[in-house]
Amino acid sequence: MHARYGRYRRLAFDHPHPRVLRIAMNRPERMNAADEAMHAELAEIWRDVDADPDVSAVILTGAGKHFSAGGDFEMIEKIADDFATRARVWKEARDIVYNLINCSKPVVSAIRGPAVGAGLVAGLLSDVSVVARDARIIDGHTRLGVAAGDHAAIIWPLLCGMAKAKYYLLLCDPLSGAEAERIGLVSLAVDEAELDGKSLEIAVRLAEGAPSAIRWTKYALNNWLRMMGPTFDTSLALEFLGFTGPDVKEGLDSHREKRKPSFNPSSPL
Repeated sequence: MHARYGRYRRLAFDHPHPRVLRIAMNRPERMNAADEAMHAELAEIWRDVDADPDVSAVILTGAGKHFSAGGDFEMIEKIADDFATRARVWKEARDIVYNLINCSKPVVSAIRGPAVGAGLVAGLLSDVSVVARDARIIDGHTRLGVAAGDHAAIIWPLLCGMAKAKYYLLLCDPLSGAEAERIGLVSLAVDEAELDGKSLEIAVRLAEGAPSAIRWTKYALNNWLRMMGPTFDTSLALEFLGFTGPDVKEGLDSHREKRKPSFNPSSPL
């Protein structure tokens, strides 16, 4: 294992194949929810992967029985309360998306259990997304009281169409892995028992394929996402503007109190 990976605290690494790096979001006691440290590492890791000559393909997964349960509430509260935190996390959120898009190595996500927040960003932006049929995918931004900004506008309409994207992003309805495959949001849905084996099989095929052909095909296809950069930048800016408003406080309180939120309908917008 290259020394460059030794500085990571919230990501764990192993090599299930000599040229495949498996990255696990590693906070199983919190269902791999992304705290400040993990959020920063999900932005940085793709540069290290891109620069690693010993890696030809990547698997992204979660430690234990879950993929990622979304953002840590303490981090969300700090984003809302502190400008410096808000500015730093905005930059990290931008870098998670663009660094993954620009990483030359193909990435396969293996998604089981809940997939929310920054983990979902990386999971759906992976080049091949493999999900357990009973996985639970949720973009919960509007339920929290902020715009769906961290990846949704750049890729959901391209994957599943505008009608489905608006339905799930405006209402925050959950999707099973099977339904996500049916509407085209993910590449493949399998039984959970097959998830690790299938994701490894795909990653090995990518790692053993023609490197330049695969990497250049990814680069060209990702120009669809690069063209949507201004739309993504707008959505991310509006999300972080929302962190300064009243809706996010009610959204966060309702999550903590496990109740339905009661947003003020008299918005100035």
